[in-house]
Amino acid sequence: MGLFTNKILMISGGTGSFGNAVLNRFLRTDIGEIRIFSRDEKKQDDMRHDFQARMPEVANKIKFYIGDVRNKSTLKYAMKGVNFVFH
Repeated sequence: MGLFTNKILMISGGTGSFGNAVLNRFLRTDIGEIRIFSRDEKKQDDMRHDFQARMPEVANKIKFYIGDVRNKSTLKYAMKGVNFVFH
């Protein structure tokens, strides 16, 4: 049992190049859920379809949240139950 077993990770700006690198790294762990938090709905939809096609066995671990880190209410909603954050 590892440090990330069944934990929830949130990546702010998750659709960018750094967010993609973090996501791909954590998909090879036993993490329970990865939340992608970003403002770009189109990039989130593209990412969702890409992972469903390429890696369907882990695509269900990825959840998407639209929001802006400057908006406290959307950030608070997306962070409910989160154990780790990459910002």
